[in-house]
Formats: sequence, structure tokens, C-alpha cells
Amino acid sequence: MLVCCQKQFLSDSKPDAVSGEDFFLSALSTDPDSWALFLDIDGTLLDLAATPDAVTVPPSLPANLDTLSRELGGALALVTGRALDYVDQLFRLSHFPIAGLHGAERRDPDGLVHKAAATAEFERLKAGLVAETANWAGVLIEGKGAAVAAHYRLAPDRKPEVELLMERALIRAGPNWTIQHGKMVIEIRPARADKGHAVAAFLAQPAFAGRRALAIGDDVTDEAMFRTVNRLGGYSIRIGPHLPASEALGSIPSANALRSIIAALAS
Repeated sequence: MLVCCQKQFLSDSKPDAVSGEDFFLSALSTDPDSWALFLDIDGTLLDLAATPDAVTVPPSLPANLDTLSRELGGALALVTGRALDYVDQLFRLSHFPIAGLHGAERRDPDGLVHKAAATAEFERLKAGLVAETANWAGVLIEGKGAAVAAHYRLAPDRKPEVELLMERALIRAGPNWTIQHGKMVIEIRPARADKGHAVAAFLAQPAFAGRRALAIGDDVTDEAMFRTVNRLGGYSIRIGPHLPASEALGSIPSANALRSIIAALAS
């Protein structure tokens, strides 16, 4: 099923010089039983939006992901900074293996869920951040269970203030939390895991074991995933232009281009 779409897609595409498009399509078309696929969500599967709740899921994407997962024998996982429950609401793919909060939450292929718990002190910290930024136009505090994010996409000039705010909040949160910088967002998340650890945990599961890992992401939050995959002999792809500073081995121009490849593989 997968091979039939390869020639047509490649003839219609214009890949980057460092072409993650070619590698992704070829690897999953010719040898799907050898690969495990790990996908970030925001900026990777979905286009970035002004606010976290403004992202939209193209109607065909969940079904295409489901088809591709079956072609890979279930060796497909979403690895995201979003909370697991939110991803389920967004994609309505409750059976999917998912790592949320940058790996602090995880649902294994067998459905077993591992979740980080927010302490009462951390809940008070989140409420304090909301109150402190109430008059900061364009700054949005997103509660994410055991994590919290400060978004400043609508107010980029406030970056220094947001950085200072979150650095002070991290001190109050204590040693069990760490700070995570992303595209126009700063998060405080549990310190015990990152996306690289999440990928390694999935690769120990039966559905993923013995396969090479292929990871796709777009942000500095995905670099830990890229490093783990590269170290294990897999392949990493960044959404956006190729950046020498990134650990990613290849690139795909945009989230839309990635969705097109997924649709072609699932067709």
C-alpha cells in the first residue's frame, strides 16, 4: 500500500538540500516494519497559532495518523509539550501512545498511563502567575497539570519580563521542576524527564522494540529527542529550514508539507 504513492509524491515535491522529505517517504514506504515514528504536535503536525487553544486539526489528519500507525504495526507515538488529556481531546485518538508534558506523562501502547502529579504548592504557583500577569496584555498563562507555560507570542516585547517571571517562579517551584524555553513560550515542567527519555521509554515497549527511531519536531524542545534518536542510530527531522545548530539530520519545509507526506503514505 505504501510504495504506490512514492513516485507520484516525489515528482510533485521540491525537497530541501538536506531532504527529510525524501528520507521519511522512502524509509516508511520501503521498510515500514523497521521504523518507529515519533511526532511532535505544535509546529510539526499542526501549524502554530497565536494562542494554544487556537490550533486547528485538519479533518483528515487523525484518520491518516491512524492508518499510518497500523502500517507501522502500532509503532507511532506523539511526543509533545501538551498534556495527555488535551491531546486526546484535540485528536480524538485515545488509543495512541502519547508522551505529554515533554515526557513527564506517558501512555504506553498497552494503555498504561504514567502521570506526573501537581502538588498543592505548584497549583498555588500557577494561580499566582495568572494573577501577576492579569494586566500584561498579550501574555497568556497556560495551566498544564504538572506544568505551566507563559506564552508571549502576542506580546514579543515582553520576553525579558516573562523570562524573569518564570525564573523567579522556578525558584519557588523547587528542584523537582525545570525551565523549558520554546517558540515564544517559557514553561516550568517536571525535571525528571524530557522528550529524549520519552522516546527511549517507548523503544523499550514491545510495539517499538527492535526498530530504528525516526523523530520529527520543530523547536528547541525537540532537540533532546533528536539527540536520543541520533545516538541510537535513527534519523531526526526538523520542520523548517535546515539549521546547522540543530541536532536534526534532515528537514521538511513546513507542517503542511509533513501532513502531505503522511496523507500520501496513508492513501
